[in-house]
Amino acid sequence: MAKRRSKKKRGKLFTAVIIVIVIIIIALAVLYFVKPEVYDKFFDLTHNELSEGGTSGGEVVYGDKDGIVSAELSIHFLELGNQYTGDCTLIKCGDTEVLIDAGSRQSSAETLCEYINEYCTDGKLEYVIATHSDRDHISGFYGNSSGSTRTGILYQYEIGTLIMYDKSNSTSGIADNFESAVESLAENGTTVYTASQCYDQTDGAQRQYYLDSQSTISINILYNYYYYNKASDNNDYSVVMLLTQQTDSGKINYLFTGDLEEDGESRMVDYYADIPEAYKTDYNVLPEVKLFKGGHHGSYSSTTDKLLAVIKPENIAICCCVGTTEYNPSVGHEFPAQEVITRISKYTDNVYCTSFWDTESESGYSSMNGNIVFYYSKDEGENEGSVKLWCSNNTTILKDTEWFKANRTWG
Repeated sequence: MAKRRSKKKRGKLFTAVIIVIVIIIIALAVLYFVKPEVYDKFFDLTHNELSEGGTSGGEVVYGDKDGIVSAELSIHFLELGNQYTGDCTLIKCGDTEVLIDAGSRQSSAETLCEYINEYCTDGKLEYVIATHSDRDHISGFYGNSSGSTRTGILYQYEIGTLIMYDKSNSTSGIADNFESAVESLAENGTTVYTASQCYDQTDGAQRQYYLDSQSTISINILYNYYYYNKASDNNDYSVVMLLTQQTDSGKINYLFTGDLEEDGESRMVDYYADIPEAYKTDYNVLPEVKLFKGGHHGSYSSTTDKLLAVIKPENIAICCCVGTTEYNPSVGHEFPAQEVITRISKYTDNVYCTSFWDTESESGYSSMNGNIVFYYSKDEGENEGSVKLWCSNNTTILKDTEWFKANRTWG
């Protein structure tokens, strides 16, 4: 009898141990997915080291300025020459240049042209994209007067094809001036399309434009619900573009969403999720991306969890004057917002910003990373190339800066 009672006790003990182990596993699983930052600290590991065996977002390969010139593809996020937040992105593929936006003020035009001239040597921008009509995206297109000419991008270069927003809530003179300049360009040979014409492939417009003769690198105009519908926020009219590069080892994708807000991002994600797999093509898909231009300069209202969960960016460039109170002084330092940093931290550490709001500087700003350039090239003897990073000031990631440590929290 005593022997039987001993077996029962051992059986109960074994069952209890199993139950405890199961509870621990479940608790750790919940912690991992709900509070990864706590899980990481507990084990002194990073979230991505556990799941993918590398630093968060993947290892960054650093390049140099000389490598940009010979690169197959380069993407440049430009500083704007003042303390104001805005966008201007130059894409170069061989002798083909694409310019997305030209913020932040009319005075930005001279700074932008000086930089663009380093890489655009034939005086022609094959493609220009004006995402929406806010002045921090279009002011440099029009520029200032300089004698009998204007300093703006649209006056300094031959423009091949210009793709612009369909709708605008703007009542500013800057938007009126930009649109008048576009009308003049159209009269003098520039092809002008709206984003909806490109997406619908009407009136000669295309969703996809190849930048190279081998048809391996293309800009692709993606769907936006607000090309066709009225938005309460002008940002939601933004032209959305996916840059796709076919390499020997597969596709590399780079996403640009302008200032698209939460509602626009959500509708776009839902639209592409509903497309049957058999109908998805290079220009009809929302893929995971190597690089994402952070939405709306790092505002809390963009770069949402819903979008990030789909695109899973490895690297993020945020075009902003870090710490500025320009857009919303009542809430203090807005860009980049804590909410956005918290969302991004689930996917990558590799976050870079152009400028820093510096009240002690005569110009009102100083460089954070400066001009940020991601470029694809092959080193001598390599069969396969890689995406490399070069910045004009430094390559310090956002969370390692002194400003971040004093003003934001990671995770």
